[in-house]
Amino acid sequence: MSQVPAATRALRVLRFLASQPDPVPLDRIMRAVDLPRSTAYHLLGTMVDEGFVIHLVEEKRYGLGVAAFEVGSGYSRQEPLQRIARRLLAGLVDTTGHSAHLAVLHGRDVLYVVEERAHGRPPLVTDVGVRLPAHLTASGRAILAALPPAQVRALYPDRTAFVDRHGKGTDTLSALRTLLAETRQRGYAVEDGEVTPGFASVAAPVLDPNGHPVAGLAVTFPTPTDEEPPTMVVRRAAEALTARLGGRTANARQV
Repeated sequence: MSQVPAATRALRVLRFLASQPDPVPLDRIMRAVDLPRSTAYHLLGTMVDEGFVIHLVEEKRYGLGVAAFEVGSGYSRQEPLQRIARRLLAGLVDTTGHSAHLAVLHGRDVLYVVEERAHGRPPLVTDVGVRLPAHLTASGRAILAALPPAQVRALYPDRTAFVDRHGKGTDTLSALRTLLAETRQRGYAVEDGEVTPGFASVAAPVLDPNGHPVAGLAVTFPTPTDEEPPTMVVRRAAEALTARLGGRTANARQV
């Protein structure tokens, strides 16, 4: 044990929860991290208060909270991910003739960290540093569809969590569940005019070694169009970036 045992225990809890596909009961955490019940209970209570853990009271289980995911997303915003992604995005632009971008989840928003603009195309609202509601964007939907159900429920507890831009998009958790289920079934996310009228996007998730989404990779194009959406090239690019990060394909989940 280190000279800061509480910190060591908290980090071990986070590492264990991150390795689990779903929230787990207190007894499993106690055994995995070798903690007495009273210590585990108080430690988890503090981590819940700080947002790193969520307590599903009715299920008597604990899972990763939004703060834990934001820490993970912070890593994805660092230069290594941007440097790796930029070449792949440039290849997408060359292949499709449309602008491409990479976004990471930050709370209920996506933060755009890389954009490669196609020659002659107008600037988009998805410029680097811009934040948009995740549930309205293709990148955000690709990320949300790959998250554990408990994290999605924690992000969208009621109608006030749903922001509207142009009178389109989901505004309830039930509608979001349906949308994310369709996204997982297709293997990619879509949006049409919900971010910017006259433009649509397709996106796929970039996954870490645990199968959790660290980013959404997307291409945006003007609509209406007679062209087929570039879904396959977007998926291949996201899979290539996932492989570069040592990631693996996530198992299908239901919110």
